[in-house]
Order: sequence, then structure tokens, then C-alpha cells
Amino acid sequence: MQAGTTAKVAVVGAGSVGATLAYAVLIRGAAREVALYDVDTAKVRAQALDLAHGIQFMPMARVEGSDDVAVCAGADVVVVTAGAKQQPGQTRMDLAAKTVGLARTLMPQLVEVAPHAVFLMVTNPVDVVTYAALKYSDLPRTQVLGSGAVLDSSRFRYLIADHVGVAVQNVHAYVAGEHGDTAVPLWSSATIGGVPLLELDPFDGREPLTQEVRDAITHDVVHSAYDIIAGKGATAYAIGLAASRIVEAITNDEHRIMPVSSLVNGYRGIDDVCLSVPTMVSHDGAGTLLPTPLSDAELTALHRSADALRAAAAEVGL
Repeated sequence: MQAGTTAKVAVVGAGSVGATLAYAVLIRGAAREVALYDVDTAKVRAQALDLAHGIQFMPMARVEGSDDVAVCAGADVVVVTAGAKQQPGQTRMDLAAKTVGLARTLMPQLVEVAPHAVFLMVTNPVDVVTYAALKYSDLPRTQVLGSGAVLDSSRFRYLIADHVGVAVQNVHAYVAGEHGDTAVPLWSSATIGGVPLLELDPFDGREPLTQEVRDAITHDVVHSAYDIIAGKGATAYAIGLAASRIVEAITNDEHRIMPVSSLVNGYRGIDDVCLSVPTMVSHDGAGTLLPTPLSDAELTALHRSADALRAAAAEVGL
């Protein structure tokens, strides 16, 4: 794989998420070439041109847009954002049949033009789509991963930081399991400044982190996307930033620990399902799964999440 400043990143889908992700990749300097692929010819070319006109104000890069999958040829990372749009009132799982069908068609085409790429799935329901992409591409486990709970973990850290009164960068906490309704916030391993969060005394003027507060934060982590979709039609900025950070970890070979979704086998009694746990991300893709400490309740919830994802995959013939 090319180093970050010379890497090629292909983004499949030129909608709001794909365009925002491409913008974030360019702003972060995570690629020297960004290729947008979409079947909507006018839209993909317009998005590419709009981005290219701003290159003067970013790290140097080249932007191209096309309705021909060949534009993705030779990519180091292929990010798939194309899929059915989630409507108000829909869960991510409601989208499964359409997006899995898209993965069945799309993945062989993408692998043909970019066989050595790491494939990052962002399309929802991302865990099921990642599993489908792995099956339909016949690629190694490491080479196909999903954005998973990276955004959920960012929401989790933001809400903790806001309540406790510290910078969000000082909160270390993860969400595991499904990117969706059975997500599992890992309270037991969360820390601030090396201090276990559940042992931290409230700072001056701040309320304690009671069970009631933790339950409210957990609810908001899971349901905040529905509020955003109801208000503006789609989420775009946060997922674009989250996915661009995964891309950067890959192109820069960072060995960064991120809760991405990948195929899990033999992890705390969980097998044959794609879900999120803290994972080492490098130019090889999804590497070692970390044995993050879990409480008994968290482990039970993680198994429940795995069961739900496995059932959803079975419903769409996987």
C-alpha cells in the first residue's frame, strides 16, 4: 500500500455521506488521489468538480469522479457508502435486503479493479453489509471491515465529556457490538486521565454519573441518529469524519485501536458474525481484536448483539 500522502482512496457513492467523507479525507491529507464512483453521472462529476475547486486550500491531491467503476482501479482503500437511504422511523436493519443485494452486485466489480485494496463498508446496516461484502468478495477477513461503532464511540465519549466536564479527547471509552439498536457501551473499561470512569468523583459543580445518567447516555448513543434523521433527513458530518479517520489509520499504517466491525470468530464465545470490538487498524486493514475487559452484563449484552446480527444476516440469506 502507498503511504498516506501518495495513497489512492476510492469512495463509492457520491451522496451526502460519500461527498462529506471525501472532503474529510482531503482536508486530513489522508490521500493523494480521491476517486468518486456513482451511477448518477451528473452528480458524481459535479461533486468531484466541487471538491477539486477547493484543492488550493487543502494538502495537494487529485480528485476524479465517474460513473465507470474503473475509476476505482488501483485504489489502496475503497470506501462503500452507496445504499438505500434510511428514512425517519426506519431502523438500520430495515435497509438490510436492499443494501445486501447491492453488495452482492458491487463487490465482485470492485475487487476486480482494486484487488489489493482494503474495503471499508459504511453503508447501513453496516455490520450485516460488512459480512455480506466479505462473503461476496472472497477476500481475507483483514481486508474487509466496517465503520462499525467508531461513530457510536465518538458519541459516547462526547456525552460523557459533556456531563463530566472534560475535553472529549481525554475520555477513553468504547461502544461494542452492533452499530444500531443493540450497541453495547462499555462503561466498565471507560477511563478519564487513567482513572476508571465509574470510580471518578464528580468535578466541582458537576453532577455524579449515576445509573440514571448512564442509562440516559446509553439511550442517546443508540438513538441520536434517529433524531438527526428526523430533523435533517440524514447523518453526514460525523460519519464522514469517523470514516475518514479510519481511512487515515489505514493509509498511514497507524496500528490505531478503533472499534471497527470485522469478522469475529472465537472472541469471548462469539463466532461467525461481523460486529465491533476494539481492533488494531493498519495498512493491512482489521488486525488483532483486543481482549477489552467486560463486565458480566456487558458480555451478556455483546452476545445478545451478536445473536441479533446473526439473525439479521440469516434473514437476507447470508
